[in-house]
Amino acid sequence: MPHAIADDGVKLYYEQTGAGMPVIFVHEFAGDHRSWEPQMRHFGQRYRAISFNARGFPPSDVPEDVSFYSQNRAADDIAAVLDQLNIGQAHIVGLSMGGFATLHYGFRHASRARSLTVAGCGYGADPATRDGFRAEGANTVEFIREKGMQAFADRYAFGPTRVQFQNKDPRGFAEFQRQLAEHSAVGSANTQLGVQRERPSLWDLQAEMQGLRVPTLILTGDEDWPCLAPGVLMKQTIPSSALAVMPNCGHGINLEDPDQFNRIVGDFIAQVDAGRWPMRDPRAMAASITGMR
Repeated sequence: MPHAIADDGVKLYYEQTGAGMPVIFVHEFAGDHRSWEPQMRHFGQRYRAISFNARGFPPSDVPEDVSFYSQNRAADDIAAVLDQLNIGQAHIVGLSMGGFATLHYGFRHASRARSLTVAGCGYGADPATRDGFRAEGANTVEFIREKGMQAFADRYAFGPTRVQFQNKDPRGFAEFQRQLAEHSAVGSANTQLGVQRERPSLWDLQAEMQGLRVPTLILTGDEDWPCLAPGVLMKQTIPSSALAVMPNCGHGINLEDPDQFNRIVGDFIAQVDAGRWPMRDPRAMAASITGMR
């Protein structure tokens, strides 16, 4: 099995297909590299498409010490996979946990990002709900440790931003639920504790976002309630960003509506590669829509 080696020695499993400009896909907490299969097949026809498993998600290594898990490590692990493949720069596409990692990759490795797609990003990011988010993370870890991944998948898969997927594609949803149940309980618990629960609020990262110049697509489903306000915040704050909202969609948008997801991301990447992605005109941020104030 092909693995990249992170700077702390953790091995990261990856897959790749196709040729051309590299596009690397970064999965969510409830997914793994298999979650990107519709994108690997689609983008692999035009690009060098890469997916990998985060640390804690077999066949990547599963460190038992929670100190091996953090938001910065999640971002740097993307770079480790690109280093293994001798890739200097790539389009980075991340969903949810992977969206946060993609955004932080832009902060930490901007020169190595041709573009950033930050999808389904924002749960737990609002300072007003942060204490509840951290408590929920602790409860999730306790549940996983006591009852195991099958019981966790049976509950987590039916959340308010997942039922849209179940309603549209029961067969695909069943596959998602089955794959989630196959995850490592140790890796999932440590990811919750070290990455999810400890990541900084987006509201505390506005200075970093204001300084970001990498072409950025913010993408969310319109029924992914926790990610709507954070999506608007990122759009307002990142001067190189655009915001796209997928109608009647929940959280797992790349699986729930892969055709629409692929089209939006593909159009974005094509614009970037053509050198046609704009920076925001400062006049668009005027306080008065008439200019008369």
